[in-house]
Amino acid sequence: MFFSSTLVENAVNEFAKMPGIGKKTALRLVLHLIKQSPEEVNLFSETIAKMRAGIKFCSRCNNISDKEVCNICSNTSRKQEIICVVENIRDVIAIESTQQYNGLYHVLGGIISPLDGVGPEQLAIESLINRIEKEKPEELIFALNPTIQGDTTIYYIQKKLKDINIKITTIARGIAFGGELEYADELTLARSLQNRLPVDSYMNTR
Repeated sequence: MFFSSTLVENAVNEFAKMPGIGKKTALRLVLHLIKQSPEEVNLFSETIAKMRAGIKFCSRCNNISDKEVCNICSNTSRKQEIICVVENIRDVIAIESTQQYNGLYHVLGGIISPLDGVGPEQLAIESLINRIEKEKPEELIFALNPTIQGDTTIYYIQKKLKDINIKITTIARGIAFGGELEYADELTLARSLQNRLPVDSYMNTR
């Protein structure tokens, strides 16, 4: 791809570093910004910079937040006795979009995947165990992607909780094996939450 401007080339290369953005899409974005007024571009760049500098991660559930504790955890109208364990922040957004869940979350920050060099110690598993021991919730819902790695993560955490009296469930198989929560339609995801299964029953069917 030939560029007559080094400034444009550098901007395209930066946009192309974003997931799902190729060089052609990056160029379209850059050309769009060139058409905007300097004030609009400055507002865009300042908003992104302010977001990155000010964003926090909830000290309770690891969700993104503007404050020490996120809006979900600090909302007293939500069911404090239920915690939904998810892989990442995108899954929180997907579940919230269904408007069928009114409990709390715990974001692991990934799933156990030895082939990718991701072990339990690199995830927010110990903080989950500590949180359960401290808050004593009634139910823990696993809403992890139905993959081998997701099942491995569920199995590991379940074993860590074997001496703790808590109901452990997982979302129903409305999500196809190998699928990802963020790409599931809202109705399917909502039904999977409503028809959740005990983890022991789920693991025995695999």
